[in-house]
Amino acid sequence: MRKGLIIVALALLAWGTGAGTIWADDGVDSDIYKGLLAAYVGSGGEVDYQGLKLREAELDAYLDVLRATDPQTLSHNARFAFWINVYNAFTLKLILTDYPGISSINDIGGFLSSPWKRRFITIAGQEPLHLDNVEKDILIPEFKDPRVHFAINCASKSCPPLMPEPFDGLRLEAQLNERAALFINDGRNVTVRDGELLLSRIFKWYGDDFGDVAGYVARYATGALAEDLRSLGAKPRILFLEYDWSLNGT
Repeated sequence: MRKGLIIVALALLAWGTGAGTIWADDGVDSDIYKGLLAAYVGSGGEVDYQGLKLREAELDAYLDVLRATDPQTLSHNARFAFWINVYNAFTLKLILTDYPGISSINDIGGFLSSPWKRRFITIAGQEPLHLDNVEKDILIPEFKDPRVHFAINCASKSCPPLMPEPFDGLRLEAQLNERAALFINDGRNVTVRDGELLLSRIFKWYGDDFGDVAGYVARYATGALAEDLRSLGAKPRILFLEYDWSLNGT
C-alpha cells in the first residue's frame, strides 16, 4: 500500500512540474513569456521594443505554445488567463512586425484596414482571429468581467500598463484586482477636478460593461481619490480625458 502511494505521488509530481519550467494551472508553459516580460517590461508597463526585437524568435516560440493550446480543455480561470495572454502577446508581435518604423499601433495598416482587424492569430487550428475577435467576441461576452479592460494592453500610453508577468489561472483574481486598482488610482486615468470626475475614455467606450461607472471606480479608489469621489456625491458630472495613442515604448 505504502509503495503504491509513493508511486502515485511521484507520478503526480512528474506530471505537474517540468525540469525547471514554470507551469500555470492550465498546463500552458509560460516560462519563455515570463522571462521576456521580466526583461523588457518596466514597472510602469513601458516596453523596451528594441531589446524585445532582438529576441523576437523567443516570442514566436511562445506564440507557438499558445497556438497549440486548445482553450476548451482549460478551467474557467485558466481559459480567461489564456485569452488575456493571447491578446497581449500577439499585440507585442504585431508591434514588432513593423518596429521601429512606427510611433503608434495606429500606424499599422491603412485607410481600409486597421491593426484590430488583422487576422494573424490562429489558436488550436481554428480560423484566424484578429485582436477585436479576441476582445469583443471572446473575452468580453464569455467572461463578463469588466476588469479585463485593465488587463489587456493595446501598446499605447493611455492603455492600462502591460503587466510584467503572464496572467495565471491560479492567481487570476488577485492579478485582475491589482490591475484594476493600479489603473483607477493613477491620476492620468481617473481624477477629480473642479467638482467633476475625469475618466479615461475606456470607461466611455465600454460603459455598458461597467454599469454605474462612478460607483465602479469608487470600489477600487483609495486614499485621496476615494475622499474626492465621496465629495462628488452619487451622481457626479463625468468628463472623459484625451487618449494618448503613442507607442508605450521606453
